Amino acid sequence: MSARSHLLPIATGLLLFTASLLHSQTPAAPVETDQRLHADGKSWKFNKAVIVDKSRPRVLLIGDSILGGYMNPVIEAMKGKAYVDAWMHPHAQSENLNKLLAAALQEHGPYDIIHFNMGLHGWQPGRIKEGTFKPLTLAFIQVIRTQLPKAKIIWASSTPVTVKGRPGEADPVINPIIIEHNRLAAEVMAEAHVPIDDLYALLAPKLDLARGDQFHWKPEAYQLLAKSVTESLLQNLPAAASK
Repeated sequence: MSARSHLLPIATGLLLFTASLLHSQTPAAPVETDQRLHADGKSWKFNKAVIVDKSRPRVLLIGDSILGGYMNPVIEAMKGKAYVDAWMHPHAQSENLNKLLAAALQEHGPYDIIHFNMGLHGWQPGRIKEGTFKPLTLAFIQVIRTQLPKAKIIWASSTPVTVKGRPGEADPVINPIIIEHNRLAAEVMAEAHVPIDDLYALLAPKLDLARGDQFHWKPEAYQLLAKSVTESLLQNLPAAASK
């Protein structure tokens, strides 16, 4: 038997071991156990732009199902100016999310702008450990700045929560928690010098545009959100790309 023949079983074994290792490192698809906080007809995933011109700026949008509502209009509005990736996930502030963020930036980056939101999946008791909201939010920003020190960061506040079946009326239990989390996050952004895209303030006087399922919105509201997000991106693009 030739030396090459002896090596074939070894090579095959290494390939199988490597494939098994890669499979074991692949993160499981995120799961949201609260059925009210579904992906709104989409799926939790990382949507990647097809890059043709490597000189064009790159943007990463991070958020939950609300991002799914304004993502496509923003991508359309930014055509010819920047490539837009979008990471839709159901995670609240946690050490795990920060690890996922680091891995996502390493795999899919680099980016010139990161526009992020997280909030509608963190209001339930116990989802965010007491006293950790601000440190975890700051750590999220630090992950970005460590991996992408030149990237501009924009935080988007969480949108209001309304009473089920009664658009126009803020939920008396959940919405105050959203307001408090927005307040805490705004304090972190002030300390970290991160600009704010205040999506809560945008929709707070327009609760009649809520869809009626507590968390999601009618197309008219998503158009307003898309306009605000697009404007915040254009304001932070490199000067040559924003023209």
